[in-house]
Amino acid sequence: VQLVESGGGLVQPGGSLSLSCAASGLTFTDYQMSWYRQAPGKERELVASIDAFIYRTNYADSVKGRFTIWRHDVESRVYLQMSSLKPQDTAVYYCHARHSRANWDLYWGQGTQVAVSP
Repeated sequence: VQLVESGGGLVQPGGSLSLSCAASGLTFTDYQMSWYRQAPGKERELVASIDAFIYRTNYADSVKGRFTIWRHDVESRVYLQMSSLKPQDTAVYYCHARHSRANWDLYWGQGTQVAVSP
């Protein structure tokens, strides 16, 4: 199984960035997909998730109204559109897959750096 993130980079405060995660080696439609992030010196935290089948989404309070997660099941990709970015959004962003019926069946991507700075 591979989860490969792309789209990170440096952006100014107030700017936008879109992350993409390409999944392979799994039955993508069976997995809840999520984005997590980890800032220096902090614990990894959930940013957003989207369920398999029903596509229910969940967001951290800190990103509600600014970030949008969606998935393209045919392409086996999950995306995170980030807007109105703040310096506190600076972190390594990780793609995460968890089987909808087996919590122990989960995978992580290698992460992509997002830096928000003037």
